[in-house]
Amino acid sequence: MHKIIAYSCSLLFLSVLACDAGKKVSKEEVDQMKKSTELKKVGEAEITSYALKWGEELSQEAQNALMGALQEAISEKGIPGAVEFCNVEALPLTKRVGDEYGVTIKRISTRNRNPENVPGETEEPLLDAYAYNAEEGIENVPNIQKTDNGETLIFTKAIVIPGGLCLNCHGDPDKDISQETYQKIQSLYPEDKATGYKVGELRGMWSIFIPKKEVVKRM
Repeated sequence: MHKIIAYSCSLLFLSVLACDAGKKVSKEEVDQMKKSTELKKVGEAEITSYALKWGEELSQEAQNALMGALQEAISEKGIPGAVEFCNVEALPLTKRVGDEYGVTIKRISTRNRNPENVPGETEEPLLDAYAYNAEEGIENVPNIQKTDNGETLIFTKAIVIPGGLCLNCHGDPDKDISQETYQKIQSLYPEDKATGYKVGELRGMWSIFIPKKEVVKRM
């Protein structure tokens, strides 16, 4: 944080000198600017590294919250009841986790169940990259990118079908999903695309928009 401030002050100082008619910027002043620029790059790298680590923690916290609530819904109401839970509570739950930290947390997929989980313009090429890696047998690892405005970072992480439990809602309708559950899915999500998965298959990705200022606050 101090490094970025130092960089900004140096630029301001040199800008004032440059605007002073007839005054030539000295070699020492140029060297100072170069040094400040190097410090700024180090600062940016630290911010990005921290955001990547924090994004991993945020996605895990959101995942734990979702799975805990989902397992409770299954225990109380069975699989069809869990579908109802996801319809009502999944998006608000991830939003609450994000709001607590000043970030936006989403789960997106091109084979989405909820229409609100469709990838946006920034997210689509990142999800395509995960899909390509999955098809080519390349390991998918969490990633951090800058958005166009430069003031927000986007953390992404592949979501895969981890085990047989998920197939009760996302597997083969003729084999894995009960008729009652499938009817519930069709009634709540008439445009559902999220069935036919196998264990280990790419389901989508976590997408977490993290303002730089929130990262700096935590550093």
